Amino acid sequence: MPIVTVLPHSQLCPEGVQFEVASGSSLCEALLAHGVAIEHACDMVAACATCHVLVRQGGDALAAPDDDENDELDNAWGLEPCSRLACCVKLRGADLTIELPRHTRNLARERP
Repeated sequence: MPIVTVLPHSQLCPEGVQFEVASGSSLCEALLAHGVAIEHACDMVAACATCHVLVRQGGDALAAPDDDENDELDNAWGLEPCSRLACCVKLRGADLTIELPRHTRNLARERP
């Protein structure tokens, strides 16, 4: 089972977190199940870009984003080549390290 590592985020995950998840699971659902309150305004149907994450390690093992995900990613703040929508990422056998962006479409998170 892959291990997901979430880098520390001052509001959503101050200490960072690491957990195992079954292959084939949705990254967004796994984050929510492990106490990371990631936004998902469209109820995980790839229509809002609020679950934008930065895949810092392990992205090569993921399926490439489809056209719908790429179209919606254009609406994400702070887009980087490693950007993905957590609702579209299905975990495979490889470990994954992600970072939660400071901003989303719905909320600007300021440093304390």
